[in-house]
Amino acid sequence: MSTPRVAIVILNWNGQKLLEQFLPSVLNTSYPNCEIVVADNGSTDNSVKFIKQYYPSIRLIQLPNNLGYAGGYNQALQQVTADYYVLLNSDVEVSPNWIDPMVTLLESDKSIGACQPKLLSWKQKDHFEYAGAAGGWIDVLGYPFAKGRVLEYCEKDNNQYDKPEPIFWASGAALFIRASTFHSLHGFDSFFFAHQEEIDLCWRAQLAGHKIFSCPASVVWHVGGSTLPAGNSQKTFLNYRNNHLMLLKNLPLSQLLWVIPVRFALDAVAAWKALLSGDPGYWLAVARAHFATMAWLVSSKSNNLFPQKRRSALKGVFKGSLIWNYYFKGQKTFAEIVPTSH
Repeated sequence: MSTPRVAIVILNWNGQKLLEQFLPSVLNTSYPNCEIVVADNGSTDNSVKFIKQYYPSIRLIQLPNNLGYAGGYNQALQQVTADYYVLLNSDVEVSPNWIDPMVTLLESDKSIGACQPKLLSWKQKDHFEYAGAAGGWIDVLGYPFAKGRVLEYCEKDNNQYDKPEPIFWASGAALFIRASTFHSLHGFDSFFFAHQEEIDLCWRAQLAGHKIFSCPASVVWHVGGSTLPAGNSQKTFLNYRNNHLMLLKNLPLSQLLWVIPVRFALDAVAAWKALLSGDPGYWLAVARAHFATMAWLVSSKSNNLFPQKRRSALKGVFKGSLIWNYYFKGQKTFAEIVPTSH
């Protein structure tokens, strides 16, 4: 039986220093049938020159300009042939055998379309990292959280989430996905540009009948915030706008009619709280996101508004409100909020 072909694809944008620091660990990957690809997203630094000079064996795909995470990967993966893709952020350190458990998992169950490794913090290596921790979930209002990370609170890794389980979304920081699944879903929604496009993709994957899994036997360490740091107004705008677009695209109409008004109201509370705390940029970013959402709704981009019929029940959905449990009930950990899963 042949070993499945895996392509590790790193999307780079002005990340020469990150490539210098983290590429060596990726090159030490022990999986035998593996190709490493750097897709450069129109960098203006010396990233391309660096790759050509120091890593000539790495395949380099040069995109003409910055298409964002979503558009960049959509374009690059049209040029990559493999059984599985690993979409890996440039600020991730990996262990030599990190690929093998994910291949084993997906080969054992053909209904699994994608998975993610355990994401730990590179800066605090015994703690989960914000971008996905041990696997992504979502609450009834569309707020994403993860096993090991609830809102801003990241837990210490005590092996409490070491069982491979169905999840709602796999982190885009280290997304392991069947090539056939990615292309059958037509990839990411390029309109998202960056942030939450992987949640939208995994949601559509589940609607199409694919499972999304955690694979904690594989461990990586993620720096996080390397492209757009926390507090960046553009990051705030993209997170709010894309979250609303994701809900509009994938929720049934019966839920949309009450979820969207509640979300807009909660967004307003967060925005005014930020403004009164001296952060007018946050307030403006939320306002921009709301106007952009409404503009999208009346544009031709929303022609796929009503989702396909579900083929199976969605996994990784918390039926309650994350905000209520976190702020009013004081539940900071995933196991407190979703005790039956833990």
